[in-house]
Amino acid sequence: MFYFWALKNQKDKTMKIKLTLMAVFAAFALTASAQTDYKNSIGLRLGSGYYDVVAAAFKTFISQPAALEFDLGVRPYSVGGMKWTNLSLSGAYQHHFPIGDIEGFKWFVGGGLVLSNTFSDFDDRSGFNAGIFPTGGVDYKLKNAPFAFSADIRPTITIVSGYDYYNSFYANGGLTARYVF
Repeated sequence: MFYFWALKNQKDKTMKIKLTLMAVFAAFALTASAQTDYKNSIGLRLGSGYYDVVAAAFKTFISQPAALEFDLGVRPYSVGGMKWTNLSLSGAYQHHFPIGDIEGFKWFVGGGLVLSNTFSDFDDRSGFNAGIFPTGGVDYKLKNAPFAFSADIRPTITIVSGYDYYNSFYANGGLTARYVF
């Protein structure tokens, strides 16, 4: 019983931190100045933690409105003496649309796939997982600096589950900061 309470309490704290970071990002994105579009970018994505907490993120535009984003992520767990690590690879197609007359500020929609593997000494906490997700969010390129920022949501449906922790559906959101080249 304590294990489930500790897990829920940790999730509540994590959610509060993520909501605060998203609010700060939104305020920053609305007050910063915009820039022209970019071709490629690389950086870090902070995820909501179901299959990744932090990921190396790469985004490339394959045409003016269309981009591909790939994230290689990790999530270490430690609850009640149990420890396990989740490694993930996700890929998403994103179609971008301008937001009003703000240059460099766009919203996007699309979809993708996530593959992950959980490593643990506990059989009920290890195995291969795969999921699909629609995605949506905003992307913003700074005017006078080679950086882009984005916020997204990826509600993921598990199609292959190595264990029952994910319960077939989970929300996943993230904030990404990338260097543009």
